[in-house]
Amino acid sequence: MVWWVSADRPELINASLAALAPRLGLQSVRAQSIAEAAAAVIEALRTGKPYDKWLLVFDNADQPEQVARLVPGGPGRVLITSRNQEWQDAAEIVLVDVFTRRESVEFLRKRVPRQMSDAEAGRLAHELGDLPLALEQAGAMQAFTGMAVDDYLVLLEKQMAAVLDDYKPREYPRSMTAAWRLSVSQLDEQLPVAVDLLRCCAFFGPEPIPREVFRRSVTEPGERLHDVLADPILHSRAIRLIGSLALAKIDPATRTIQVHRLIQSLLRGELSGEDQEYFRHTVHLLLASAAPDDPDTEANWSGYDDLIGHITAASVGACRSPQVRAFANKAVRYLHRAGDWETARAFAERFIDGWTADSGPADPEVIAAHRHLSNVLREQGEYAEAYDNSREALDLAGRVLGADDKVTLSLANGFGADLRGRGEFRAALAQDEDTLQRCGRVFGENGLETLRVMNNLALDYGLVSQYVKARELQRRAYDELRKMTPSVPAVTLVTSWNGLARLVRLCGDYAAACDLGQDVHEYALKELGANHIWTLRAGKDRSIALRRNGDYEQALEIATEVHDRCNHVLGENQPDTLAAAMNQTNILRTIGNVDQAFRLARDIVNRYPRIYGERHPYNYSCAGNLALLHRVRGDAPAAARLNEECLKGLDSTLTRKHHYSLTVAINLASDLAALGQLERARALAEQTMDTARELFGEAHPLSLGCAANLVSILRRQDREDEAEVLAGPTFSTYDELLGAAHPDTVVAKEIRPLDFDFDPPPI
Repeated sequence: MVWWVSADRPELINASLAALAPRLGLQSVRAQSIAEAAAAVIEALRTGKPYDKWLLVFDNADQPEQVARLVPGGPGRVLITSRNQEWQDAAEIVLVDVFTRRESVEFLRKRVPRQMSDAEAGRLAHELGDLPLALEQAGAMQAFTGMAVDDYLVLLEKQMAAVLDDYKPREYPRSMTAAWRLSVSQLDEQLPVAVDLLRCCAFFGPEPIPREVFRRSVTEPGERLHDVLADPILHSRAIRLIGSLALAKIDPATRTIQVHRLIQSLLRGELSGEDQEYFRHTVHLLLASAAPDDPDTEANWSGYDDLIGHITAASVGACRSPQVRAFANKAVRYLHRAGDWETARAFAERFIDGWTADSGPADPEVIAAHRHLSNVLREQGEYAEAYDNSREALDLAGRVLGADDKVTLSLANGFGADLRGRGEFRAALAQDEDTLQRCGRVFGENGLETLRVMNNLALDYGLVSQYVKARELQRRAYDELRKMTPSVPAVTLVTSWNGLARLVRLCGDYAAACDLGQDVHEYALKELGANHIWTLRAGKDRSIALRRNGDYEQALEIATEVHDRCNHVLGENQPDTLAAAMNQTNILRTIGNVDQAFRLARDIVNRYPRIYGERHPYNYSCAGNLALLHRVRGDAPAAARLNEECLKGLDSTLTRKHHYSLTVAINLASDLAALGQLERARALAEQTMDTARELFGEAHPLSLGCAANLVSILRRQDREDEAEVLAGPTFSTYDELLGAAHPDTVVAKEIRPLDFDFDPPPI
């Protein structure tokens, strides 16, 4: 036995149940009251007489407290349909949500006789929020009128209420618009202030709204939203009523409220322009008040993530309030630090354009937005654009905000990176030295902002081959940041920690670099996730350290994973992706996969100038890696030609007294030796060894490699005495520094030339 009860009006439920009495062999309503007949039906169902298999359907039971007392027990089943989520406290529920996008597309393509593409159906489904009734009405209109999807969407935007009032399916009691208006009317009858709260929700995005957003009242007494925002009891009651009428989805687990995009549009369309502006601005203030203080702190990221989806829908960028603009800038900063550079850039550019037109370029929040834009452009490898943007913003900030303002100093710190992106390493060093002094005065010598500049200054010293000084400065910054944990942001700590591991490696202590690299990589994986930019950078540097230390298998494994992730997350032309590819090239060459390494290196060398420009030192150094592969593949003439070009470029940009120049020079000496030009090779090898020792000392791996290669050349020239004098201390130092079993030690003692390669550090 199956019986259907219309439960949307609780006062009529008894009558529906009583009508079942004769079919159960009970007295009809004529012989007793409706209440008595209904009670008899419930008892008969409970006892299973005369039917022990029955299904009772309560349809549209939106008032649980009125319906629950009429639900019989017994052997049968009860099915309740309701829009009121309060049923979840009284029964086992199955949520019936909107269609999935795939279901919406399939439905529309079947519903509309003419051919509708997946793309057209997808656009229509998106605008209708996958709501089945709305899709049915849209499909009916499309089928009846033959209207193009584009025309329908234009009409929907201009006259949504009217469009959704037409073409009601016969099996539905009312249209989408009529159903919505009825629910809003019921809400207004029960609690008028709840309607205003619902209208407020219409100016958020269609994504879930954290209820914490409403926790702080941003209105003044007397304003229409003040009471429902300021009184938590009234607010909770309003939320409950909105949910009970299915005007929003209330999720107790996540403490969110979500209003369907169609209901939002219909609500907005009912308001005057003045009312729309009031609710929209209230949403701006609510979002700004709900934002966590520091977007750099990872613990706050989830809070920002909950708000990001509402920024565009609420037109936050159009607000003139300094508080709201500050929130918008913090949102951009969060997106940058979390790694969503594309969205961060789109927001920053939109805010800058709108705010500049409204308030002029000297507005403090406009200047701050330029700072965030430069940071994102830099991450994306748009170094020329970042430089131009930073230079103009820094000049303006100095004049408007003052040289020691926090935004000015942050721009100054970023400008050092812009100079590095241009290959102006000495200029970047001077810039960051000045910024460090100013930050020390403003924030204190161990202030967080000061230590961030110190990280960059250590990078500068490394880029001019002052590795020991760079390492000591980086160690100081890292030690101070470590003392601040757990309050210091993980990104900042990883930046410093990984910088220290890199500099320890560049100073020649490969084993210690491996240990540090493992620690920071594992920390980044745990705190930031596998796809975060600083996790990828830490993984790449760890792989390099492992390769230098002779652990080729693990180095290749990590290098391959990091390169794959960079390609997937960042794209193939982003600087970190290219650096990861070069690391993979170097390990492939090292383990003998020369042809694969050559193909990859050739592709990288073609890409680098597009990012850095033709004369950046990284271009010449990466081309030097390709030259090395030419020789390893047996083409020493091509290797020598390319290395000579690279060395000329590096001499002109960095001078010969630089690690990058010396790396190419020692490889060129090996090229010349392979060509039989031993005298030229010896002269260049001697000069390179002397310069390396002057820069790094005799015990540095580069200095040792220069000496070992010179021994090989001297022996080929039959200058045994000179070779022996140099070989003894060189080989013993190899034993002490790297160990007798290290691949470089073995190659050196076998009097084979050692090859040197380049790995580009982050800018």
